[in-house]
Amino acid sequence: MNLSSVNGTLIIVGTENNALTSALTKNVIVVALCITINYINGTLVHTFRKHQIFSMNPRYILFIHLVINDIVQLALSTLLHIISYTLYTINVSFCLILLTIAIVTTFNTPLNLAGMAAECYIAVCIPLRHGQICTVKKVYILIGLIWVVSAFTILPDLFVLLATEHLQFFYSKVSCSRDYVFKSTYSMTKRDASHIICLVLVWLIIQYTYLRILFAAKGASVHIKKARNTILLHGFQLLLCMFIYARPVFEQGLLYFFPDQLLAIRFASYVTVQIMPRLVSPLVYGLRDQTFRRYVRRYMVCGVSICNNPEK
Repeated sequence: MNLSSVNGTLIIVGTENNALTSALTKNVIVVALCITINYINGTLVHTFRKHQIFSMNPRYILFIHLVINDIVQLALSTLLHIISYTLYTINVSFCLILLTIAIVTTFNTPLNLAGMAAECYIAVCIPLRHGQICTVKKVYILIGLIWVVSAFTILPDLFVLLATEHLQFFYSKVSCSRDYVFKSTYSMTKRDASHIICLVLVWLIIQYTYLRILFAAKGASVHIKKARNTILLHGFQLLLCMFIYARPVFEQGLLYFFPDQLLAIRFASYVTVQIMPRLVSPLVYGLRDQTFRRYVRRYMVCGVSICNNPEK
């Protein structure tokens, strides 16, 4: 064996070790962020469940639905991320289950934000009718409609897949990504159209509610100013959610300037698009809302099992 072959072997081994270390580091970061965020969100859910004051308030019901939705979405996106680095391909039928739930929960987020913005607008601008319009029953109906609308964005793709693919395809293995599974022209066109329509409508709702609350803020009351800031946070969270639909363009733009950093760019865009928006929900109510903060503090500091004090 000559020296050149030895050097070549060392380079290959070194490259493989660097790739393994990089993949391990990325997965550790993603899992750590997922556990941290879901622990915080889980504490919020526990606080909501333990105190009846929240379960009778439509605002907190919408909020906790968003939190639970984020827990499911983040857990599934993290699982799919780990699978892409470890197993590479999985059974199509199992992949369809994961993708369907992940897509529905992702689509739920902007719709839920629109509902929360509308509730905030009614509370500030139509306070006398708030109790009639925003009841607990109507909020649960709204949540059901959110899931129905989100389901209809992916169910046609499933029907097209069942009608066009052979049965053997569902027993095969594939890289578990929407573009690899729902790859028909119809599915891609419908996906882009549904994303654009949804985001435009939600963005208009948030802008309208913010402007109405802004005009109402001439009274300069603390309640109105807080509602205005909450709408701004909803808008910021929606902006983060919109990145998921612009992710391919975002990645291509970065690749133009950093052509040798494909894996790093994809990882950075994944963290920005899939994980960062899930950090906003605890900030909106978990930390800013005085009532929720007063109850959740004992669980965050002491732990759920120790500080299980009944509501006074």
